Amino acid sequence: MNLDDLDFIHKLDKQNMLEEINNLPAQLKKAWDLGQTLPLPELKGLRQVIIPGMGGSAIGADLLAAFIAPGCKIPVIVQRDYGLPAWADGPETLVIASSHSGNTEETLEAYTAALQNKCSLMAVATGGKLAEQAEQTNIPLWKFEHKGQPRAAVGFSFGLLLAALSRLGLITDPTNELAEAVEVMKKQQDYLKADVPTNQNPAKRLAGQLVERWVNVYASGCLAPVARRWKTQINEIAKAGAGFEFIPEADHNALAGLINPADILAHTVTLFLHAPSDHPRNHLRLDLTRHGFTVEGLTTDVYEALGESRLAHIWTSLHFGDYMSYYLAMAYGSDPTPVEALEKFKASMRAAG
Repeated sequence: MNLDDLDFIHKLDKQNMLEEINNLPAQLKKAWDLGQTLPLPELKGLRQVIIPGMGGSAIGADLLAAFIAPGCKIPVIVQRDYGLPAWADGPETLVIASSHSGNTEETLEAYTAALQNKCSLMAVATGGKLAEQAEQTNIPLWKFEHKGQPRAAVGFSFGLLLAALSRLGLITDPTNELAEAVEVMKKQQDYLKADVPTNQNPAKRLAGQLVERWVNVYASGCLAPVARRWKTQINEIAKAGAGFEFIPEADHNALAGLINPADILAHTVTLFLHAPSDHPRNHLRLDLTRHGFTVEGLTTDVYEALGESRLAHIWTSLHFGDYMSYYLAMAYGSDPTPVEALEKFKASMRAAG
């Protein structure tokens, strides 16, 4: 596949996922601005925040939790399951139910549990049952408009949550960091967009290296959820296999698995995400871990996050991964938007009752 063949790209990308990726910086800024205007009750005495969500909604919460961890004085937990943990009880627990469609069954069950447990409660959705229930129960609803796939709304699923926690006084005002992140994302786009030829486009070149390979993504700190994002984007956009690992945990187990099966490992590429904000020991670990792969004759590559702030590091890395996954889809001849396997599985769940 010629990744510079724009006619082919536009024919294959029937629902224009490329435009969603191109517009991600603007979406992030729009979400932050919207979050300054939506209704927010005065909540005092909060001891913990739990954010139920799945897929594209949950990744925004993951990014938030990683970004605010150094400065937020209370725990912020992402719940990827049905219900709530036993400690999520009473008004000192804020539950922010996040579902792009508003119909995610795991999140709806968590929402119901939060009502029963008399937690402080908010809902974030484009509509669906979650929006209906929030309106019926007089729960603050942060509703946004987005007609595409949930994974393409990550700017909303992160930006709205960031605005909520900032307005609640749980974190310091991130306005300047957000502005820098958006600006650096736009600058990075100058050499990532589809009209930039492969020999000048690092996202296209990396995608070309990944064809017919299993991909693993390693990262630490604030880029750990970005590693998960790269994995899920490769899955959903390119319809290809991938995994992710977190440093330093991977150095306590995954490094031992570089021997067998040799034929599979020979067709694996491991990508390492670096950021200037990495803990110095984790930065060293990433380098030494990559060296361990190289010594075993395995293929690796590295991405260096851009910008001054941790928020810029998160979002430039995420945005690069979105472009790379898109070009990998083009290389495989896969329409990047539909996820038929996921829709069929959801239909099977509904049919099973």
